[in-house]
Amino acid sequence: MSTTIKGYVHSIETLGAVDGPGLRFVVFMQGCPLRCKFCHNPDTWRFDGGEEYTVDEMVSKILRYKTYIASGGVTISGGEPLRQAEYVLALTKALHKEGFHVAIDTSGIYNEGAALEAAMEADLILLDIKSFDREKAEKLTGFTTDHAWSLLEERQKKNKPVWIRHVMVPGITLIDKDTDGNPFSSEEEWRSANEELIGGMRRMNNYSCIERVDLLPFHKMGEYKYEELHFPYELKDTEEPSEEVIEWAENTLREIRK
Repeated sequence: MSTTIKGYVHSIETLGAVDGPGLRFVVFMQGCPLRCKFCHNPDTWRFDGGEEYTVDEMVSKILRYKTYIASGGVTISGGEPLRQAEYVLALTKALHKEGFHVAIDTSGIYNEGAALEAAMEADLILLDIKSFDREKAEKLTGFTTDHAWSLLEERQKKNKPVWIRHVMVPGITLIDKDTDGNPFSSEEEWRSANEELIGGMRRMNNYSCIERVDLLPFHKMGEYKYEELHFPYELKDTEEPSEEVIEWAENTLREIRK
């Protein structure tokens, strides 16, 4: 595959610490079809724009940091990176020739043809499961999560590692208050109200390829971007989850996955 193929890159992080194992060079690709209400990078949604790079140009840029990211590697994120599947596939293969570990952070929305080939070429998939309920996922992002589970199945067949990422959005993917709007007084009450989330945790136990599950608390750090872009921010009144509720969720996950 030609290394002169061009891709459109939104931004770059040279020493990322939260996008896979070790320190990583992170390439954020431009463009995403999902409209996640909790997205903190709505500036990546547009399919046009971004800075143009050939595969060779990007590899050359990454090689400057090889010493610093030796413990980690490269993560191709977005936006939705597999929208530019041919570029991501060519970049992944080129990086493998240079000895880099490559992770792709994806929703799985593209999982056929070159997109599936790229996903299977990656050493690690960071798979974003938006909700464990199909209809709720569609309301939250514009799409169900069938595509995510389909990609997970493909990785399972080849026993290729996956890390799951799931954002806990109070009132949507995480129930943090009772029907009267009061915080739960015990972990038992919380578990009773979160059968959907706990069911998703149990479902993930069916996949031996899942090495790690990250429950990510909803935050509002990207709210200002919606204002700058004149996009409506539908979660403006949604509070970030409390430390107690986050602890309950993580306790439950540890029990189920041990």
